Amino acid sequence: MSPFEHGEVFVLDDGGEADLDLGNYERFLDVTLTRDNNITTGKIYQSVLQKERIGNYLGKTVQVVPHITDAIKNWIASVSQIPVDGHEGPADICVIELGGTVGDIESMPFIEALRQLSFSVGHDNFCLIHVSLIPVLGVVGEQKTKPTQHSVRELRALGLTPDLLACRSAQPLLQNTKEKLSQFCHVALDNILNIYDVPNIWHVPLLLRNQNAHTAILKQLNCLSIATLPALQEWTNRAETYDSLTNNVRIALVGKYIGLTDSYLSVIKALLHACIACSLKPSIDWVAASDLEDATRISAPEAHAAAWGTLRNAACILVPGGFGDRGVEGMVLAANYARENCVPYLGICLGMQISVIEFARHVLKLEGANSEEFEATTPNPVVIFMPEGSRTHMGNTMRLGSRRTFFQTPDCVASKLYCSSAYVDERHRHRYEVNPIFIDKLEAAGLKFVGTDESRKRMEILELSGHPYYVGAQFHPEFKSRPGRPSALFLGFILAATGKLEAYLAHNQNGC
Repeated sequence: MSPFEHGEVFVLDDGGEADLDLGNYERFLDVTLTRDNNITTGKIYQSVLQKERIGNYLGKTVQVVPHITDAIKNWIASVSQIPVDGHEGPADICVIELGGTVGDIESMPFIEALRQLSFSVGHDNFCLIHVSLIPVLGVVGEQKTKPTQHSVRELRALGLTPDLLACRSAQPLLQNTKEKLSQFCHVALDNILNIYDVPNIWHVPLLLRNQNAHTAILKQLNCLSIATLPALQEWTNRAETYDSLTNNVRIALVGKYIGLTDSYLSVIKALLHACIACSLKPSIDWVAASDLEDATRISAPEAHAAAWGTLRNAACILVPGGFGDRGVEGMVLAANYARENCVPYLGICLGMQISVIEFARHVLKLEGANSEEFEATTPNPVVIFMPEGSRTHMGNTMRLGSRRTFFQTPDCVASKLYCSSAYVDERHRHRYEVNPIFIDKLEAAGLKFVGTDESRKRMEILELSGHPYYVGAQFHPEFKSRPGRPSALFLGFILAATGKLEAYLAHNQNGC
């Protein structure tokens, strides 16, 4: 999936590659989802075609209704039985998000499936919340309800009637706007929720709580008698704490896809979680890796100068994951600058491989050191393809999902940050690895591989001796970062950027 089209690809524990929305659910609800929690048109059609090929339909004509819609309903029923919160047994309520816009041809089978599902489970077991935008047009500032009226009318024509309206707006809805929506959309006034712009995203649950959204939903599902009051004190503290922060830390994020910042959404959230744990606000400076390259100095000198100015003004440098050779040389220059100037550096996936390439070139003096991904004929392939997939197929060939990393020594920064654990489970998404042949040379020169897989052939975490914080991770620690429970490597990164890492580790002997 192209990051420019989809934003980031969020990786789940079981190796499922999903839309970034699943990352938002995992972070907000602190749950662990599976690949089956992501239902797509392709998956549904593929499952139906496979059943037809093996004769499950006994030669009948396969149609959108009932075969596709039945497959959607069966998938939802199956997934709703899978616990995702660490408890045994199915959840009380299954949340289904139907993306897109009402009227889109792509979502028609799903809407029909949900119409059938609402009928089969009964009205008391089905609550439909319709999300809609309330725009403000012109200088008059009138809140327009017509788009919502039309989308609700379209939805009702398809057999679904909203129980609640969740209205997005820049400013709080006026009372007459709510009354108009209630009258023309046939939704009770108390069931019209307004999610207006707030200082930070953690205010949203509080906003919904204050409008008694939970009561409206529980009443519709006939669950009021068994529900407890929302436990949102932690959310309240977090939202208020962030609003009160005044100091920030400048972070240079050197990437390939900075034209769409959603490409690095989990990285941004992990930085936010770590910064708040350090009582700071993140100030992310986006640096296009290609702008740092020597070729840009000639073709676009202003962009080149601006990129280097941003890099030099940052308190720390982060190089995230990516694929392809565009911008790689710029990332190498950023890693070199961080290493030589003792600037805290965190390399994730490709960022770790970049630090190995830079070290091999400038410390080991290995001429032309590179990754086979970028230069197949490099004389010193310090990063190579490791057989756990196909060389010829792009899809479903990567090392994906949660894998265990074993620390090789307890006396390393990464192990201490992970509470002096013997191992850690993190999520992966890559095809290439550090070449085991070069490990001894790299370690002898000071680049220590402190975390590996069980075979000790796949390098997972590296640290540079004598540097304030020069860490690379082959996995993606950002995917498991949570509000109030930041990723260990991101926390160490921000602590190092503010000069507090040593004191933190000394105060917390086990890193916790």
